[in-house]
Amino acid sequence: MKRLKFLRSGKHGQLFNRTLAVGVVLALMAVACFGQLINVQIIQGTEYAQAATDSRTLTVTVSAKRGKITDVNGVVLAQSVERYTIIGNPTAAQEFTPTSCSKSSTCQSLDGKDLTTTGAAAVAQLLAPLLDMDATTIGGMLSGTGQYVVLAKDVTPEVKRKIDDLNLGGIVYGELSNERLYSNGTLMGALLGGVDADGNGVAGLEQLENSVLTGTDGYETYQQGLYGEEIPGTLTDSKAAVDGSDVTLTIDRDVQWRVEQILQNAKTTYNAAWGIAVVQDVETGEIRALADTDSIEAGSDDAKLNVAKSVSETFEPGSIGKVFTMSGLIQEGLHKMSDKFTVPNTLTLDGQTYKDAEEHATGQWTLAGILEQSSNVGTILASSDYTDEERYEYLTKFGIGQKSGLELPGESQGVLGTADSWDGRTRNTILFGQGYSTNALQLTNAIAVIANGGVKTSQKIVKSTTSADGHVTETASGSSTRVVDEDTAKQVMNAMESVAEHYEKFAGVTGYRVAAKSGTAEVAGSDGTLSSIISDYTAIIPADNPKFVVTVVLKDPEGSYGGLTAGPVFAEIGTFLMQKYSVPTSSKRTDAIPTEW
Repeated sequence: MKRLKFLRSGKHGQLFNRTLAVGVVLALMAVACFGQLINVQIIQGTEYAQAATDSRTLTVTVSAKRGKITDVNGVVLAQSVERYTIIGNPTAAQEFTPTSCSKSSTCQSLDGKDLTTTGAAAVAQLLAPLLDMDATTIGGMLSGTGQYVVLAKDVTPEVKRKIDDLNLGGIVYGELSNERLYSNGTLMGALLGGVDADGNGVAGLEQLENSVLTGTDGYETYQQGLYGEEIPGTLTDSKAAVDGSDVTLTIDRDVQWRVEQILQNAKTTYNAAWGIAVVQDVETGEIRALADTDSIEAGSDDAKLNVAKSVSETFEPGSIGKVFTMSGLIQEGLHKMSDKFTVPNTLTLDGQTYKDAEEHATGQWTLAGILEQSSNVGTILASSDYTDEERYEYLTKFGIGQKSGLELPGESQGVLGTADSWDGRTRNTILFGQGYSTNALQLTNAIAVIANGGVKTSQKIVKSTTSADGHVTETASGSSTRVVDEDTAKQVMNAMESVAEHYEKFAGVTGYRVAAKSGTAEVAGSDGTLSSIISDYTAIIPADNPKFVVTVVLKDPEGSYGGLTAGPVFAEIGTFLMQKYSVPTSSKRTDAIPTEW
């Protein structure tokens, strides 16, 4: 007892107490740690393991390929091709030590020699010749912080495979992407338009058909290693991408190319500011060519920022408008093409004076002759009982001032004021194609009414779509409406054929009958005054078996008159069409309505 008492007293007792206290604390800490260990490994072990897995799990997007745009014969005009974005991991690159090829088959060498550098510089040396980039530039990009930097875009699969062969997994890898290619340069440049950085159509046909061309992206879920590389065998979920549908146009690439070439030559020949041409299939309303003289690379910034002139440009059609007037006169029973008129050179009506383009003696012309001679005065005389309401009605029936229905981005429908907005002069200039504006597509389809026996069909520029699984969907044909009866269309066609014969020396197509109308109109120039000229010519070929309507429009050509400038351009296009499609030559004309009396 004395011994125990001694130990519990004095310095030795204090030491014992402290030791005991420390022992108790350590024991408690051991129990706590053991409890936490049990908690971590047994109770929360599954949660921590799942969290670790989650931190390594990555879901990446698998991009769908945008559909192709092809011509009516399947010739590719726009397509997306497999490309890769090359990604570098700066953190991993800076820790890189190349493996000697004498020690391992998964090594790195340059020109058959082991590298003498390490880190980002070594990675840059390996990549530079494959990416056609300066090693210093790549090295600088890999010397930053973080684990992600874009080294190059739109890399071909061939180059990507060569990068894979460098055995730089986790340091450099490729992300699948697509590049939009246009194989025909400036052909249909602004009309095709282009896509933005995300692959969405932002102009032209790319924009029009964007929802059809765009596919649905898929995804892959897998675990990644320390440097972001995929751990083999860890793919846990995936969904395949569904590529966009292909779009087949009604455009014939060969016709489009030839028409653009002819227009460019005409622009030079006549020193014109610009030119436009449309080729339309009479029976189907399908557009075979929609061309202009703007030289814009498809897919370029210019193509994305500009609307094709063939779509956006509006103009007064000039004397081509007489076709619609005479159709209305005959349909309303006011005249026949054989009716006779005495036509002076000038006419003053309600204080307004009108004159013909060329001075002439008083003519003894039938209504067909008035159209052949393109007489403004004769047209006004023939329309004395043709009301303003009827004048407006027939223009709208022919589609003037109406949308084409093609819904092309940037398309202008022109301007046609209502009858109650016309002043005393406009109500008469309307009769010969002045006082309203149209575009080349409208004008072509309006003349196609005559070629179709008086029926207006819907135009079409997209023929069909083909889904990724090969299902073809034909574009539905729009409604057709009768504008004038068949006999009216026949009489107008007959007179238009006399017009074509009038210009046969300049605008004839050997072996084929043509029904045509020329036009010339003064329009506002850059100075705001009527200092510019529109010369146009629209024709049906062959006249005895209509296959095509062709419209040509020139701005400020030397030579002015449509029949002498736009007419010869039509003749070149018409000749090409007849040869390309092997159209049988025409029978001899025997039923011409007299043009004089």
